[in-house]
Amino acid sequence: MILQLLNDQYERLLARGEPGLSPFGYSQEKISYCVVLSAAGEPLQAIPLLDTSGKKPLPRSLSVPQPKKRASDISPSFLWDKTSYVLGVSLSSKRSNKEHEAFKQLHLEMLGHEADEGLQALCRFLNAWTPERFDATPFHADMMDTNVVFRLDGDPGFLHERPAARAVRARLLASDGIADAASQVMCLITGEVAPTARLHPAIKGVNGAQSSGASIVSFNQESFNSWSKVQGDNAPVSEQAAFAYTTMLNHLLRRDERNRQRFSVGDTTVVFWAETPDSEEAEAAESLFSSMFMSDLPDTDEQATAKLARAIEMIAHGAPLQDIDPKLQPGTRMVVLGLAPNASRLSIRFVLHDTLALFTARLRRHALDLALEPTPWKKPPSPWRLALITAPSRDGKHKSDDVSPRLAGDLMRAILTGQRYPQSVLSSLVMRFRNDGDISGLRVALCKAVLNRDARLSSSHSTGASFPKEISMSFDPQDAHPAYLLGRLFATLENAQRAALGGSVNATIRDRYFGAASATPALVFPVLLRNVQNHLARLRKDKPGIAVNLEKDLREIVGMLPTHFPKSLALQDQGRFAIGYYHQSEARFRKPDKDSDAPDAEAA
Repeated sequence: MILQLLNDQYERLLARGEPGLSPFGYSQEKISYCVVLSAAGEPLQAIPLLDTSGKKPLPRSLSVPQPKKRASDISPSFLWDKTSYVLGVSLSSKRSNKEHEAFKQLHLEMLGHEADEGLQALCRFLNAWTPERFDATPFHADMMDTNVVFRLDGDPGFLHERPAARAVRARLLASDGIADAASQVMCLITGEVAPTARLHPAIKGVNGAQSSGASIVSFNQESFNSWSKVQGDNAPVSEQAAFAYTTMLNHLLRRDERNRQRFSVGDTTVVFWAETPDSEEAEAAESLFSSMFMSDLPDTDEQATAKLARAIEMIAHGAPLQDIDPKLQPGTRMVVLGLAPNASRLSIRFVLHDTLALFTARLRRHALDLALEPTPWKKPPSPWRLALITAPSRDGKHKSDDVSPRLAGDLMRAILTGQRYPQSVLSSLVMRFRNDGDISGLRVALCKAVLNRDARLSSSHSTGASFPKEISMSFDPQDAHPAYLLGRLFATLENAQRAALGGSVNATIRDRYFGAASATPALVFPVLLRNVQNHLARLRKDKPGIAVNLEKDLREIVGMLPTHFPKSLALQDQGRFAIGYYHQSEARFRKPDKDSDAPDAEAA
């Protein structure tokens, strides 16, 4: 299915003239220099074609005749290539003389009888050229091992763009089809009878994959073959369809700061697109989609940042899409593809194909599951930021190398599908609470999201069994779940310790007992309740008002607990413990409601 979706999108974008997308037989390649030839074939200039908009000059991406997939064999490209082929000079290749000879032979055979002035100039250049001439003007050492194209002096276009060159290129493609006529079968993507692609073009840009490119479809060992078929015949895809789907995917994966259709979550590289011929509708949908999942990216345009933040807020509150942007259509179908490296191939982590309305509804559900009050973030956290907090905390910082790659991809899929978050998220968070003591708002929010989604989905599929109710986004004095109450009790005990000892406390009970209290309450809480009496006695002398409020909170919480402390808490209950602790801790700072008879929470 995914190959067909990519092929359809390629045809759609090609029809509306998408910049940077090449027609069949051509591809976007990194080109560094252009050699300008006179009509007599003399090299006049070597013009840099470098993009200087960034910190350092980079090769420019140009649409050139697509190169053949080459490994160890010598296979020249048509009308362009690296200097070892074009000029016979290289610092890395030990066979540059053979590569240049192959380049020369191909072009003299294909262009020798052409009347076009530019193509004849190239033939004259190749006949007269020797690698020793590279040391003379206009060539220089910076050109070595870069990709080179040609231009005729006085002509604004490159040689490969001339009509005569395109006609020769078309004949080359046609001759390849005739040579492969025996392998013509029905294409699995288009349903048309056409020559099968023996090898599919390489896919580049997936994080962690080979820099030279990887494949989705490949058969590089005999054990992969069926019925004596070899390579591409095992999964027949036409040359044109193979070109289309790989070209589209490479276009989506391009490393360009303006490309907002690509982002990474762990080892998963995600691309997405809107299936609509209307360019404005597609741009609006893709822009909204990128804002959903790339909210952590810096944006120098403050107005654009504010617009995206407003859009995300409106989605979270269930606003109709057309209230966000009139160009958004709820029925626009979106495709989301997750790719991960796997040796020489690419692993498909997920393929999702749904309407924009469904995806935004799932994002809204994710936002509600994640919500905490007060909100512990300035911008909605991206999936990668959520994955990052499952790693160990060192002074509040997390290293991406410590994040489980699989966990990050599974978390992304859960957000996009509305299914359960991976249980490894909860186990990682509980372990981090115990080990590094960083009980941050974002970690607690993710813990709450996992528990609430589990509770909601379990109850929706139950046949009468009871499940814990969903956890409130803010402090809930009516929540009688023992694990939540124990978390509240632990926070109150810590508050009493802080109030009694003030700034002289080096380590609170959280630093020493949080892990044990959340896992084995019966062993820890009796000790803590005995010790708190010392703190309360001190507060009765120095701060009697605070002592009264703390004693009231302790009586209230203990009164709601069972007669005996649980001997142990399950993983889910340890998560509830952390949430109860966080809620009670944050409740100390909330302002009391003027219409309420409740005591001043700040004193608690």
